[in-house]
Amino acid sequence: MRTTVISDLHLGAHRAVDVLRRPGPLAGLRAALAGTDRLVLLGDVVELRQGPLRDALAAALPVLAALGETLGPDGEILLVTGNHDHHLIAPWLEARAVPDPPPPLGLERRLTVRELERVPALRAIRDAVRPARLVVAFPGVALRDDVYALHGHYLDRVTTLPSFERLALGAMARVVGEVPEGRGAATAEDFEAGLQPLYAWMHALAQSPAGTWSAGTQKTSASTWKVLAGDLGDRRRSPRELLLTRAFPLAVGALNRARIGPLSADISAPELRRAGLGAIGEVVWRLGITAEHVIFGHTHRAGPLPGDHRHEWLVPGTGARLWNGGSWVDEPVFSGGDPDGPYFAGRAVVLDDDAPPRLERLVAALD
Repeated sequence: MRTTVISDLHLGAHRAVDVLRRPGPLAGLRAALAGTDRLVLLGDVVELRQGPLRDALAAALPVLAALGETLGPDGEILLVTGNHDHHLIAPWLEARAVPDPPPPLGLERRLTVRELERVPALRAIRDAVRPARLVVAFPGVALRDDVYALHGHYLDRVTTLPSFERLALGAMARVVGEVPEGRGAATAEDFEAGLQPLYAWMHALAQSPAGTWSAGTQKTSASTWKVLAGDLGDRRRSPRELLLTRAFPLAVGALNRARIGPLSADISAPELRRAGLGAIGEVVWRLGITAEHVIFGHTHRAGPLPGDHRHEWLVPGTGARLWNGGSWVDEPVFSGGDPDGPYFAGRAVVLDDDAPPRLERLVAALD
């Protein structure tokens, strides 16, 4: 059986950065899926932070329907949620919390047919992907005995990168507590304790008239990163940008002293890679994941690629190999428009019956 894993489609994103709503890339992906028995959508499939749920689903369902038609009646689409589409699973999480105490999540819980039926958004996706069969798993899924896959947003609770979510979660930890350290010391519930309140607030905001604020802040964040990372090409920094670059390390230091961190003021491209890999490795360690291979998304940074240091893609202490298929979002600020670049959209992790996972480019043209 062949399994193809893609993540971070962000269907319904503003500014039309979700490339699978473009006819060319969607046709390319459908052609590349020939011979695939199972398609794993590994989180951030639908962009639920930039506007109402109904609008995001209206944009996403035609794409998902095309993928379901491609796989056909013998195919399976396996959905794992991420942070941007967490609300797809939130009603199920709320319902299962009614018993006191609820059964543990573990590393994989698959929704029953009845449970899926009770969540309107998941029901709409199920109907859209027919004739393919929809399976929903949370918080991750074992694709083989030696391969585990999860979106990867749990890393936001332990990363050193001072992103908005990391700062909010650092503050939240003062209330709900830190994630327990040590191999196998933490559960999915420990990570979710900080994430669910933040995601619920962000989803509620997205349903309001001001719901499009997130799209603007993401564009601003990308531009700010370009300045702070020193990636301006031949252009000199403006006085305002110089002030920003000087103030940023001081602000990070203040946050560390306030025990929001530990955070790093280094947000260069190499550090983005290292911090993401280090943080997902910490998640694997704390959750006690024993698989030889761990596939994740979230960072939009594909790998391992030629030229990467292979040891960075190994989990310290376990030796598990890390794999990331990148994203299906057109982000020129990060990708530079280079199809060989780590942030260029259109890759997947492909898994056959016995061989190790492999990273493949499925689509090269994004227009």
